[in-house]
Amino acid sequence: MFDSFEPFAILTQSSPEVIIRGLTSGSASSPLPPLLLLHGFPQTLHIWHLVAPELLDKYTVVLMDIRGYGESSKPDALSNYAKSSMARDCIAVMDKLGFTSSFFVCAHDRGARVTHKLCVDHPDRVRKAILLDISPTLHMYSTTNFEFAKAYFHWFFLIQPEPFPETFIAAEPSTFARVCLGARVEDGAELYRKECYDAYLRNLSDPATIHAMCHDYRAGATLDLDEAKDDLANGRLVKCPLLVLWAKHGVIERCFDPVKEWRAVTQEGVPVEGYSVDSDHYLPEHAPEDVVSAIVKFLQ
Repeated sequence: MFDSFEPFAILTQSSPEVIIRGLTSGSASSPLPPLLLLHGFPQTLHIWHLVAPELLDKYTVVLMDIRGYGESSKPDALSNYAKSSMARDCIAVMDKLGFTSSFFVCAHDRGARVTHKLCVDHPDRVRKAILLDISPTLHMYSTTNFEFAKAYFHWFFLIQPEPFPETFIAAEPSTFARVCLGARVEDGAELYRKECYDAYLRNLSDPATIHAMCHDYRAGATLDLDEAKDDLANGRLVKCPLLVLWAKHGVIERCFDPVKEWRAVTQEGVPVEGYSVDSDHYLPEHAPEDVVSAIVKFLQ
């Protein structure tokens, strides 16, 4: 799937130290601009297997497993999963790879929430960002209604005190994988390439990863909300142009107004564009042509 990519393992300078593993299509000496791709829950960098190869003639593509997922480290404490910490991982990766100036980002789901904080905390590093199928976390929690809670039940399940959600996921990871990946229980894997689905199922079968993913969501409902409120109170807003894509058949379409909501956390005068795509939540795998087209057009 990623024949043109080379693996990397980068030790961050955070405390505790974290190893971020991923793939890159080239080095900083390439004339092609760098593009960082970030995945979401419950996935890994495999989500980009239909997108990344189509971008190699235009960008130096960097894929990483965000902390807590895939092959990257899974530190134990809840504090390690604040999106500010995860954003620093992105900076560490790009710096170690030699991309020490600005770069583009395209991110899905939890990775897009990391990208939001990356844009706020490191405004000089992100040229443009594409966010796939999310609205700001603070807004989504603040305006929760029945339809949202029903569709995104896992937001409220995963944040429960440990080891409650961890125990239930570990007891039946294949069922939880099928439900979270938006498929019928009897044919969940058919919507995904086998290698990818197997990687996602491994994620949801590993106790350390299960715990880390729960902490990702627990941080989202606590530390991240505190950080978001503090950012807004102090005028720390997104300063780079944003493109927001969302699934026509997903909860963002039904429950939110993503362009309006992203404009509310973006500096006045900075462009925020967006539109829906004929897909479910997992745009990079189920609508890859639309994602590739959006990347190429927006980042030109």
